[in-house]
Amino acid sequence: MNAGIGRQLERAKAELRALTGQAVPDVVALFRAASGEPDPWQTEALRSTAQRLALNVTRQGGKSSVAAAKACHAALSEPDSLVLVVSPSLRQSGELFRKVLDCYGAAGRPVSPDSETKLTLELANGRRVVSLPGKEGTVRGYSGVRLLLIDEASRVPSELYYSVRPMLAVSAGRIVTLSTPFGRIGWWADAWHSDEPWERYEVPAEHGPRIPHSFLDEERRSMPEWFYRQEYGCQFMEAVDAVFRTDDIAAALSHEVTPLFGMGAA
Repeated sequence: MNAGIGRQLERAKAELRALTGQAVPDVVALFRAASGEPDPWQTEALRSTAQRLALNVTRQGGKSSVAAAKACHAALSEPDSLVLVVSPSLRQSGELFRKVLDCYGAAGRPVSPDSETKLTLELANGRRVVSLPGKEGTVRGYSGVRLLLIDEASRVPSELYYSVRPMLAVSAGRIVTLSTPFGRIGWWADAWHSDEPWERYEVPAEHGPRIPHSFLDEERRSMPEWFYRQEYGCQFMEAVDAVFRTDDIAAALSHEVTPLFGMGAA
């Protein structure tokens, strides 16, 4: 049997196993196999089918494990799936991608890999997981994305976010963003406070079981309050050098007032 026929046969077998439900674990079971027992919010987020998911979760709160399990499950179970992992840097994308591979291994690698590198997993059924750095020039050209993961979303530039959103249009793809806040400006802060249909999860460290309170007390004493309240408290803070608060600026704006110098004015 030549290699081409072998790949076609493997792809057919993988599709059959996925259709019969014999090959792919439930997403929560997949998470449990790779990362242990999920917290209640993790179970809810894993089960979610929302098109837009925003995980505003404390550092070391388990948000990356949720995203990795959802990515692995999509690659194993959804037909013609392309999963993209985007972060501010290639190193960060690679770290999240490693967790995807951990899930894949924990699942028993039910679909054989056609190609596996430090940054890309292509399965024999044609489904792919690709990790990319957060640069607009490197992500253009992808289409038909079924699941888009944006890690450290508060630090991903707005121009990158707006350049990747069209990739989800034809495929009706989903987007999962995960981060802690970094000020009150930027697309992720806007999305969190908007009326757009995001499913939002806010998990401060003090409300979760993972980080000991003694460690949080030490961090609170050691870190500037501005950083602590964002990294562990999941609060969107004003810039330390801001003269006016974001809410005050927004309240001062009105669409009912005609601009003194309108468009096209001489």
